[in-house]
Amino acid sequence: MSKLQQQIQRYAELIIQVGVRIQAGQKLVINASLDSADLVRLLVRKAYEAGAFSVKVIWADDAITRTRYELAPDDAFLEEPKWLAGELQELAEQGAAVISVVSSDPDLLKGIAQERIVNHQKTYGKAMSTYRQMMQSDKISWCVVAAPSKAWAAKVFPGSTEEEQYVSLWNAILKAVRCDLEQPIQAWDEHIANLNARSEHLNARKYKKLHYTAPGTDLTIELPKGHLWVAADSINVNGVSFVANLPTEEVFTAAKADGVSGYVSSTKPLSYGGNIIDNFKLTFENGSVVKAEAERGLETLEGLLAMDEGARRIGEVALVPYDSPISRSNILYYNTLFDENASNHLALGSAYAFNLEGGKEMSQDDLAKNGLNTSITHVDFMIGSADMNIDGITEDGTAEPIFRSGNWAF
Repeated sequence: MSKLQQQIQRYAELIIQVGVRIQAGQKLVINASLDSADLVRLLVRKAYEAGAFSVKVIWADDAITRTRYELAPDDAFLEEPKWLAGELQELAEQGAAVISVVSSDPDLLKGIAQERIVNHQKTYGKAMSTYRQMMQSDKISWCVVAAPSKAWAAKVFPGSTEEEQYVSLWNAILKAVRCDLEQPIQAWDEHIANLNARSEHLNARKYKKLHYTAPGTDLTIELPKGHLWVAADSINVNGVSFVANLPTEEVFTAAKADGVSGYVSSTKPLSYGGNIIDNFKLTFENGSVVKAEAERGLETLEGLLAMDEGARRIGEVALVPYDSPISRSNILYYNTLFDENASNHLALGSAYAFNLEGGKEMSQDDLAKNGLNTSITHVDFMIGSADMNIDGITEDGTAEPIFRSGNWAF
C-alpha cells in the first residue's frame, strides 16, 4: 500500500470515528459524486466495520448535472424534490448520520442561465427546509468532507499534468485534515480542545457586538442575547459528539438578524451554484444587504440574495486566524469547505439553533423571536486577511481586542 493510500485509509477512519462517530446499529447516508467512488467504497466498509446497520449512498454526477441544466425544460427547475426530502427526513428521524463528500468542478455551471440555477436552489431549499432545520439544531450527526475530482484539481493546480494535479489535491486535502500525521484521531482530539478553549473565552465575555475593520471593511455585527460560541465538535440529540466539517479551524456563533450594519469585502473567491463570485462587497443596513457589488459573478450573487428575505441577512459569524494551517498553505481551493477555514467568514442565510442558549429545543418562530435568522439557504463567504482587526464590544460600550492583524489577540 502506497503512502497516499495509507493516508486515505486514515482519512476514512477519521470520518467514521470522529466526523460522524457511527454507533452500533445506526444507519448512515452518504451523499457523493461518482468522482469520489473509491473513497465512498472505503467509507461504506469502515462504517459497517464500526457496526452500522445500513449505509445508503446517494450518487451525483457532474456531467449529468450539467446536461440537465443545459437540456431540461424550464418547468423542471420549479419542481420540488419532495421524494428525496421525505426520504432524508425519514432517515434523520430514525437517527441516521449523514456524510456529504464534495468534489464538484467549481465552474460546473458556468454559462448556464442564472434563472434556472436560482429556481433549482429555491425549490430544493424549500423541500429540504425541515431536514435542514434538523441538521442545524443537532438532531442528527452530519459531516462534510472532500475528495478530489479531475476538474476540481485542474482548477486548483493548473500547469501540471492531470495525474499530478489529482495527486496534489489529494495531498492537500489529507494534510488539511491532519491525515498526513501518524495519529490523526489523536491530533484531532488536541485540535478540538484548543478550539474549545477559544470558544469558552468568548462565551465568558458575552460581547454585545463585534466590530470588524480592514481594507474595504467596516462592519458592526450585534450578537443575540444568549448567543453561544461553538467550535469543532457538536453533540447530537442522543448525546454523541460529531464534527460537522473536516477540516475545521473556526469558532463561530450567530448574528442578530437585524443587527448588522456597515460594509464588508470578500477576500477569496466564492464558488456558489457552479459559478465563481469574486471581489465582491456587501453593504448592510438594519441587518439586510442594501447594496451588492462584484467584479465577477454579480448576477450569481444577486440570485443568492434573492433566494428569500433571510438570504440578505447574516446567519453565522466565524473566526479563523490568518495564521491557520490552510491559510499558511497558500492554496486557493475554490471550495468553501477549505477556503472558509483559511479566513474569517460570514454566512448569508440561516443561523444554527445550537448557537443560542436553549436553541436546540426552540421552534423556528421562537428562534426568530430571539434574533436568529431563518432562510432556505446558508452560504459562507470569506472576509479575513492579515490586515483585519476585530473588537468585541461589551454591554457598557468597552471595546476589547479579539483579533489584531488577522490573528487572535488573546
